[in-house]
Amino acid sequence: MKRFIPLLFTCFSSISFAQIGGNTTFALLDLSYNARSMGLANDFISVKDNDINLGIANPSLLNQKMQNGFSVSNALMAGGIHYGQVAYGKQALGGTFGGSIRFVNYGEMQRTDINGENLGTFHPFESVVTVGYGKLLNPRISVGANMHLIYSQLEVYNAFGAAIDLAGTYTNESENLLVTALFKNVGYQFDRYTKEEKAGLPAELQLAASYKLNHAPFRFSILAHNLNTWDLTYNDPSAQPTIDALTGDTIPVKQAGFGEKLARHFSYSTELLISKTIHIRVGFDYHRRQEMKLESRPGLAGFTFGTGLYFKKFSVDYGFSLFSRAGYSMMLTLSTDLSKWRK
Repeated sequence: MKRFIPLLFTCFSSISFAQIGGNTTFALLDLSYNARSMGLANDFISVKDNDINLGIANPSLLNQKMQNGFSVSNALMAGGIHYGQVAYGKQALGGTFGGSIRFVNYGEMQRTDINGENLGTFHPFESVVTVGYGKLLNPRISVGANMHLIYSQLEVYNAFGAAIDLAGTYTNESENLLVTALFKNVGYQFDRYTKEEKAGLPAELQLAASYKLNHAPFRFSILAHNLNTWDLTYNDPSAQPTIDALTGDTIPVKQAGFGEKLARHFSYSTELLISKTIHIRVGFDYHRRQEMKLESRPGLAGFTFGTGLYFKKFSVDYGFSLFSRAGYSMMLTLSTDLSKWRK
């Protein structure tokens, strides 16, 4: 039974659902590691400002405003699991570098044998060390790349791998428009948990755009995710046709059509920029809602909420993501420009 432990943690920590869920390793790469992104539908990669966290998520957003930017994030999930990120930005070699350390701490767990006898405790832990570089090619186009080193320790099982992200961004400041493309988590697992494991990394192609209204404090964003996998729906292999009790007709197993499969690829978010110091955020991921909602009580599954408070020397961001009525995740991010603290 021990060989199934890595798969259990991989599936639990993943935010990729349905047919893509559980089919890849190092699922911690798919988590949202800053509160701003969490409040904007979890995947947010389409604003270029001084937020080093967005530069880590999308290296083509790295820019000179992130010089000496420093940020710490920590999230709490159901079951006491917490994860987070430490990030820093620095200008060099004609561009901007971004570095981060991400971690997932599963807390203390009981170790038992096949008969359920207590053998003590263990502390599963996973981490990612990232170095990225972004460069402005001209006033409107920028490119960037990340390099990730990934380590996972789950009881007596260990795994190690590497991955890269490639990104490009088009910015039109006069039109308040930004469009970006990101191909992330493309890599290889050098050391596997077991010899039988064959799962690859969660490689994903994303396209996103953001537009701010000229005369109103709203910024709207849309993101298309998992574009390298068309069908994100789940088809239960054990489902069987049913019989209508009144007519006796056979009711076939419901299958997702073209519209449903297309809708699964999009998430939406809005920022209300009340002032330079207060931002309110809301996001919606249709795929997450369809996979995580309870049929009898769907509630706000798939919705995210957040806020940002910006002060003279630092900022505080809070994000809240609803998986279903059974669970949620929340994150706090503290960011600052270290240059502002020097005398």
